[in-house]
Amino acid sequence: MANVKSQSQELLTPEFLVKLDQLALVSRKIFAGKLRGERISKRKGESVEFADHRSYVMGDDLRFLDWNIYARLEKLFIKLFLEEEDLHVSILIDVSKSMDWGDPGKALYARKIAAAMAYIGLVNFDRVSLFTYADGLQDEIAGVRGRRMMFKVIEFLDRAVCEGKSNLTLACKQFSIRHPQQGIVLVLSDFFEKSGYEQGLKYMLGRKYDLYALQILSPEEIEPRLTGDLRLMDVEDDDVAEVTISRALINRYKRNLDAYCNQFKEYCNRRGISYLFTGTDISFDQIILSYFRQRGLIK
Repeated sequence: MANVKSQSQELLTPEFLVKLDQLALVSRKIFAGKLRGERISKRKGESVEFADHRSYVMGDDLRFLDWNIYARLEKLFIKLFLEEEDLHVSILIDVSKSMDWGDPGKALYARKIAAAMAYIGLVNFDRVSLFTYADGLQDEIAGVRGRRMMFKVIEFLDRAVCEGKSNLTLACKQFSIRHPQQGIVLVLSDFFEKSGYEQGLKYMLGRKYDLYALQILSPEEIEPRLTGDLRLMDVEDDDVAEVTISRALINRYKRNLDAYCNQFKEYCNRRGISYLFTGTDISFDQIILSYFRQRGLIK
């Protein structure tokens, strides 16, 4: 664990890692992986955890006969066990240019949350995958497992660079095609999408993932402190607008932002997506230890 701590101090302090060691990710459903894993499902299989008995029928595996019951009752019964399954955990991180903004910055905040969630999954032997996206998926580290793989997660997050425009629709389409296995999917983004977020999330919903959307905004976006005559430029597509900042305009902006975020929240709630909102001035460990716990994502 010492090596993991030394490699990840920029994103996660050693003290916080100790707290994460006590946590586990929880899906509203337990999903099957391709390989037998560490999670216990409700399906009957061949793990080491005993579940029940049933009467022997011709063709059953004789290795699972309960000879103790036979000695007492002179009847043949088969032992049933709970099957172990993998829990797949996927984290999508928006690295479009708009995430390179704010104090504290949205991109660093998203990387910290991704690192914490990945660590929780790895120490519990979940199958953890991370993806960066802007105009589609950019980079990925897929299916890592075990605490010793945390250094690869840190390397992956360290090389993430914010550039280009966001295309959530393309990223979600690519992800859902390449990764059909069900599991937990967490999307970290500001969700400022000129083409909208609906179509992208529909691709995710079609796969029946256990889907979480964390909308991350900077304090400057939530409470702008601009004044005077300004020439504003969109950092992703260079669109320009010349405006005079007044109190009335600021109030209108805040109403529009609240309406957009509330509409997004309602969209998610109606479709079973767990929606959370945060500003980067909120301690990120509060998101992990409080918000995600309240939503049932971790325990």
